[in-house]
Amino acid sequence: MLIGRAGEQAAVERLIEGVRGGRSGALVLRGEAGIGKSALLDHAEAWADGDVRVLRGAGFELEMELPFAGLHLLLRGALDGIGRLPKAQAEALRGALGMDRSPGGDRFLVGLAVLTLLADLAERRPVLCLVDDVQWLDHASAEALLFVARRLDAEGVAIVFAARDDQRAFPAAGVPELRLTGLDTASAELLLQQAGELAPSARDRLLKEARGNPLALLELPTMLTPAQAAGELPVHAIGAEPASAPSRVSRMFGDRIARLPVQARTLLLVAAADDTGALDVVLGAARELGADVADADPAEAAGLIRVRDGRFVFRHPLIRAAAYQHASTSRRLAAHRALAGVLEGRSADVDRWAWHLAAAATGLDEHTAAALELSAEHARARGGYAAVAVAYERAARLSPEPKERGRRLAAAAAAAVDAGQHAQAARLADEAAPDVADPMAQSYLARTRAMIAMADGHVKSAHTWLARAADSASGQADDVAIVLYFEALTPAWIASDYAAMARTAERVSRLRSTGEPLARALAGMGHLAAEQPPTGLSWLRDLIEGLRDSTRPLELQERAQFAIWDLVIGDDVAAYERAAAIARECRAKGAIGLLALALALLARSQMFLGLHREALASAKEGLRIARDTGQRHYAELLIGVMIYLAALDGDEERCLALAGEIAGAQDAATGGLRCVALNLLDLSLGRPEAALRRAEEFGAFGPAARAVMVMHRMPDLVEAAVRVGREDFARAAAERVRVWAAQTAQPWAEAVALRCQALLASDEEAERHYEQAVALHLRGGRLFERARTELLYGEWLRRMRRRADARLRLRSATEIFERLGSRPWAERARGELRATGERQAGEIPTPELVDRLTSQELQIVRLAAAGLSNREIAAQLFLSPRTIGYHLYKAYPKLGVASRGELARLGLE
Repeated sequence: MLIGRAGEQAAVERLIEGVRGGRSGALVLRGEAGIGKSALLDHAEAWADGDVRVLRGAGFELEMELPFAGLHLLLRGALDGIGRLPKAQAEALRGALGMDRSPGGDRFLVGLAVLTLLADLAERRPVLCLVDDVQWLDHASAEALLFVARRLDAEGVAIVFAARDDQRAFPAAGVPELRLTGLDTASAELLLQQAGELAPSARDRLLKEARGNPLALLELPTMLTPAQAAGELPVHAIGAEPASAPSRVSRMFGDRIARLPVQARTLLLVAAADDTGALDVVLGAARELGADVADADPAEAAGLIRVRDGRFVFRHPLIRAAAYQHASTSRRLAAHRALAGVLEGRSADVDRWAWHLAAAATGLDEHTAAALELSAEHARARGGYAAVAVAYERAARLSPEPKERGRRLAAAAAAAVDAGQHAQAARLADEAAPDVADPMAQSYLARTRAMIAMADGHVKSAHTWLARAADSASGQADDVAIVLYFEALTPAWIASDYAAMARTAERVSRLRSTGEPLARALAGMGHLAAEQPPTGLSWLRDLIEGLRDSTRPLELQERAQFAIWDLVIGDDVAAYERAAAIARECRAKGAIGLLALALALLARSQMFLGLHREALASAKEGLRIARDTGQRHYAELLIGVMIYLAALDGDEERCLALAGEIAGAQDAATGGLRCVALNLLDLSLGRPEAALRRAEEFGAFGPAARAVMVMHRMPDLVEAAVRVGREDFARAAAERVRVWAAQTAQPWAEAVALRCQALLASDEEAERHYEQAVALHLRGGRLFERARTELLYGEWLRRMRRRADARLRLRSATEIFERLGSRPWAERARGELRATGERQAGEIPTPELVDRLTSQELQIVRLAAAGLSNREIAAQLFLSPRTIGYHLYKAYPKLGVASRGELARLGLE
């Protein structure tokens, strides 16, 4: 038992007992150096006691730039299991760990591979992963392990991280934390007794200096002379009073190292500068500096270092830090030069060679810069985007030529975006700009800046960066300019910045390549900015149809933009099919960064198609990925979908809570969807005045109410205005709906426009409009809108005292609302049915089978019903196969089935 750590030990023991019972979990131990984190990891390993497999690793400060170095150390005893992974995952993990020449793939695909690998190991016996000093893990390893930790469920896997106090060094949101503080006085006194007999004065002084830090309590007594320990001489303060206990212990280690012979200090310095501890590497470099293996003896005798498994291992990370930091600059430079010399020419050590060259550099050096660029591209092939950014930035700092400096800084900025480090990417892009003059290089940098802006929710800025780059390229490279203008159009559209759209269209019309279909279509999009939908939407349809049939292969990002435009013209089915295909391809290729946007589009199209449960599942998954990848804008779009779904369900508490999360969203698309959802909620709960008030505050007929929001927002405002007697407002809104619906050529949109006209028409005209609207709805489209039309028609028929006709419409509306889970609307329809004199024996029907499942269970069950294996489902949903099996086990009783084979007969697709 550790002294004074009973509570912390119990928490670790509960986690391990959980994995013995088939559960999973993760825990972060936080505290200052020497506080006992490593001792708790030792206790966890001992508690595992043979029936739990233990994998142990650690981070090292000097190898933070080497992608997946920490992951390789952790998994080194389990690499034989990679061959059993799905092919894409196996290739990604092998490439990431440098096991072959396979590209590493997307960082999240690597994380999924680690999750599957650990789950596979746990099939034989539970697994406990212990990772020390995670604040020094390379970014790629930390990201992969956090990906795993946040998705553990029912695998029988536990991960315990030990981290220093600074959360910025290892942000682990979503993972439980246990903070270690100093020992209480009684425990500190008990631990200090292990130092032997101490006079009361010496004991009291050491207790004050150590401040409850266990390592300090064990190590500070070794600094006392026998006379000081006996109280015969005073004990003076060990270091400056304000210093922390770890700082004092570090200085103590430095003093202990300083008393060693010079050759032993040299050997310790080389071992500290190396990131492997491998005997051949350390001794090879040490010999260049006049030291050899025998010089390790004094350091071993002093308890500073030991040899284990062919490696030099420091007894504590503070010793390693002291050996490096207390050496002079000239000695550190010499150590790195010697290590670079040993590693030069070793194909497996190209990255370490480059970084030792960089550490030894004293000025601009193109040779070293080129070596770092080679290391950066190695890191890219392995999926270590943060390492790519760091290597390119360091290469830029060493580049003598300004052009090369700018190019490398731009590459560093792009890699930082891929790594989700947007603040760093913005800083690097700003630095690169003065040295980037070529139009192609400028367009590359502009795309990077636009991606930063989009991820942060600054969609207008994204448009500005792309448009400026296009302006610079026009006249020199019109083909580049057209593509940039095309890319600039989407953020302007999302922001409802129609002035920017008009400027873009006008500039495209000046280019020499205006005969190209893309250029013609982009120029025509300017009509939408002038609110000329008859022309503008036809151009938009031409653009979509033309590129859909184009032989030019389209990138995933381009196809995602077309899905946005499918929704704009109201073609929900095309948007759904395109978004679903993009999501499938993102999963297959591991393109997780784009998957968040694909799932946002998929969720939105599912919402419009009446697939509300599926939409919620897609939105939840997309939100988790958007947050994992730091894409705030897409996270807000997904929350917007969830707000709307909560409004449809009448869940006011959840709707308002989610709306509060994106209250500060700056783009019109997100703000508009939030406004639409809250309007719908107010309308469903009988508060039309509140809906109108909010709409007018938002700008009922302003830019945000144009194109993107007309068919999604104006029908609600027509109904709300009619209910409060504001006929002029209702007529203006209905006219907007009519004009836009006519150009979408979608039956559901024309039906909604007719419904709006019916609300404002005479009795004779109203019936004609309602009948035509119902007929159009029956041709397909948005089910929720059909139910609302039938509800309003039924209400009108009841007021006309045509109760039998009213019941027909109200029954249909009630059935659809109940099927969609739209409770307030269903209750309103049932109330109208009661008013017609109809009494239903069981007003709320027995829920359908899918109502019994959670959104995640529904996703899993449908994929299982389609014939996918647990491993195939896990790969699609970024979960482990064990978790898939666990959710299926929970779902079977809810569905009344006993096996996977019975799912296909339930019609859940």
